[in-house]
Amino acid sequence: MSNRERRLRTVDLARTAGLSTQQVRNYEDAGVLPPAGRTDAGYRVFGERHRDALLTYRALQPGYGAVTATRVMRAVHDGDVAAALALVDAAHAALHKERVSLRAAGEALDVLAGRDAAEPPPRSGDGAQGLRIGEVAALVGVRTSALRVWEEAGLLVPGRERGTGYRVYGPADVRDARVVRALRRSHHLFEQIRPVLEDLRRAGSSEALRAAVEARGRALTARTRSMLAGAGALHAYLE
Repeated sequence: MSNRERRLRTVDLARTAGLSTQQVRNYEDAGVLPPAGRTDAGYRVFGERHRDALLTYRALQPGYGAVTATRVMRAVHDGDVAAALALVDAAHAALHKERVSLRAAGEALDVLAGRDAAEPPPRSGDGAQGLRIGEVAALVGVRTSALRVWEEAGLLVPGRERGTGYRVYGPADVRDARVVRALRRSHHLFEQIRPVLEDLRRAGSSEALRAAVEARGRALTARTRSMLAGAGALHAYLE
């Protein structure tokens, strides 16, 4: 620490960020803050650099979370800026993945708009309740082989008819098949479609899922803004 730099006590840093003095000590031990100097009596001595580090860490927390924020600051103070920026990149990539999933859910809802998924399907030709695989394929506009592939991937879970073991598709199964077809045409991967179907089944209706999607969209927007603010603070700290 430069002799010209204003010295700060542990309590001064704590007051700056609204923390306890013990939290400040913990942050230094965790590498969130650069190593502090010591007086002859062994008391910690901080400076402006430590205050800036603390404020940067606090700015990173809302968007990146405490764990990632801690790792970022520790990497910076270890002199590995590239590793710190890689952590930032990974967090943004994960956020983008969530947005892709959210977009898939929105597209699925568009497919379901105007359709009454609760309406019982017509009886199959032999009078059994539900539809056979060929009937669903014709209804959805795909080959039966596609329905089997989707089932193998865990996207569809049709029932089985007693005695014959034939697949029987109910209203929800037909709905799910329509969703899968639409999302596959939009080039979504199975791993991106699966959580959409799980959310739809959990919500119980397209209306409930739409409310959840809208709420999640607002949360992602808020997190993006927090991440931008945190990244800006980190950039200033690195400068």
